[in-house]
Amino acid sequence: MDENLAGRIEPIALETEMGEAYLDYAMSTIVSRAIPDIRDGLKPVQRRILYAMQDLGARSNSRFRKCARIVGETMGKYHPHGEAAIYDGLARMAQPFSLRYMPVEGQGNFGSVDGDPPAAMRYTEARLSTLAEQLLADIDRDTVDFNDNFDTSAEEPVVLPAKAPNLLINGASGIAVGMATNIPPNNFREIADAINAMLDNPDISSDELSKIVLGPDFPTGAIIGAEGIRQAYSTGRGRIFVRARVIGQDEESPSGRESLIVTELPYQVNKAKLTEKIANLVRSKTVEGISDIRDESDRDGMRLVIELRRDAFPAKVLNQLYKHTTLQTTFGVNMVTLVDGQPKTVSLREALQEFIKHRVDVVTRRARFDLARALDRAHVLEGFLTALDNIDEVVSVIRASETTDDARAALIERFKLDDIQANAILDMQLRRLVALEAQKLRDELTELRGRIAELEDLLGNITVVRDVIREETLELRERFGDPRRTEIGNITGELSDEDLIPDEDCVVTITRRGYAKRQPIDTFRTQGKGGKGIRGLTLKDGDDVQHFLVTNNHDHLLTFTNRGRVFKLRCYELPAMKRQAGGVAARVEPFTPGLDPHELHTRVVEKAQERARGVGAAAD
Repeated sequence: MDENLAGRIEPIALETEMGEAYLDYAMSTIVSRAIPDIRDGLKPVQRRILYAMQDLGARSNSRFRKCARIVGETMGKYHPHGEAAIYDGLARMAQPFSLRYMPVEGQGNFGSVDGDPPAAMRYTEARLSTLAEQLLADIDRDTVDFNDNFDTSAEEPVVLPAKAPNLLINGASGIAVGMATNIPPNNFREIADAINAMLDNPDISSDELSKIVLGPDFPTGAIIGAEGIRQAYSTGRGRIFVRARVIGQDEESPSGRESLIVTELPYQVNKAKLTEKIANLVRSKTVEGISDIRDESDRDGMRLVIELRRDAFPAKVLNQLYKHTTLQTTFGVNMVTLVDGQPKTVSLREALQEFIKHRVDVVTRRARFDLARALDRAHVLEGFLTALDNIDEVVSVIRASETTDDARAALIERFKLDDIQANAILDMQLRRLVALEAQKLRDELTELRGRIAELEDLLGNITVVRDVIREETLELRERFGDPRRTEIGNITGELSDEDLIPDEDCVVTITRRGYAKRQPIDTFRTQGKGGKGIRGLTLKDGDDVQHFLVTNNHDHLLTFTNRGRVFKLRCYELPAMKRQAGGVAARVEPFTPGLDPHELHTRVVEKAQERARGVGAAAD
């Protein structure tokens, strides 16, 4: 071969070999690590942890086991990829702020929303939750396939039977090579209702499902926007805006100032980093109007207090926080999951279809297993009853035989039995010879024959299989279903003051000396005969009310200067104050002789902007 030609071929062969190795690695990452299976919603490490915990006997009704023991069992038998990956997976399944319905019940420090890591695994303990037991239920009844583990010393399940739709109720997230997945959690009741609706009508549309599954239901609650939910669930891709739940407080504050209290954060937002971010924004004056921020969270719930200055306008401060911090985030829905071993983007409807398909297979295989066991037991019982009906002859045959093999052969020949029935008769205890025990055997055989008929009917009728799935789903709905935590509101990506201000009536008061303020209209109530009235504001000496306007927060207020200029602002831009307050100075400085008109215009605009920010106060 020509040397030049050989020099060109060898790099190509090497590149091809590396490319194939890279593709093998990529597929291994996708299938074996990062992407969950659509049937049980678990990644391999999660599935192996739960199966290992069942082997250890760490059930929901047993004592807790050291996490170090669980990690060692999982790593030694099923997942030889290092203890850190296993413990991280175990800890996440025990975090109430990470999963909506936890498959692992933890005891100890498993981390927090502040980003604190879990304690070392030698200090923490865990056991399976009742939900995890539903994922593992019937695994010993030939409902799923098993594969050899990494060293062929044990077997592990390819997938769990999963009575509960774990993928949809807990969601999943992961990053593989060239793809990622981000599936939101949902409410169990809504998903169960959607499954039953699809069982009743397999051709149900995505629009009809959207009326049942209203949207993601995050473990941390918060508020989501309705915009984007339908697209995300119908196509498997989309984005949903998530906003913290913030309430206002003034009277209970020790300082008497208004506060913004955060009680629920968007999903996967770090509270400690959020607090630090807000403090940095205040220091850089990107966000104005905040005097203090305190984290008062405890075991009873989250409480992040943002105390405002007296001249701050709460709605504007909150708007700025939504814009510059993670008090409002975007959840990017990317429903990539393994379907028949291949990564695929699925819609909500397809995910429900695949889960029902999996449950049909599990229920069918379970019925076949139960039928085989019932037939075997009925066969043995028939042999017992044959022996009991001819007990004297059976005893004679056995006593006349020299060996067990001779007795077995004689019983088979005399009573037309098979090896299984003959062995069962030879192993039968003498107490079975009493009349009461004989009747118990007959009752058991009658019951078994009824059960056999039910199983044969189930295996021959897909409608019965669907009825079983419906019944099991309704049972789980009653056990694990709970109200929604996440509220669905009118939230969009673009924030404006109108989005945050209630559309309600208010009273605007302006005095002769130019002090203005805004009050809710319910401050003034109708009084009966003999009433003394309510003081609307505190006036300075020589001042009196010149304008008393009943208007709306969203109405425009036009202000005219003595130079013939007019300025426009919304009523909600005036500070909302209590009855005792006199208001803020709203006058513009008088015209100064010799002042450049352009400079005067600039100063007027600056004053108007100050009033619009609810901060500035002009000189008398």
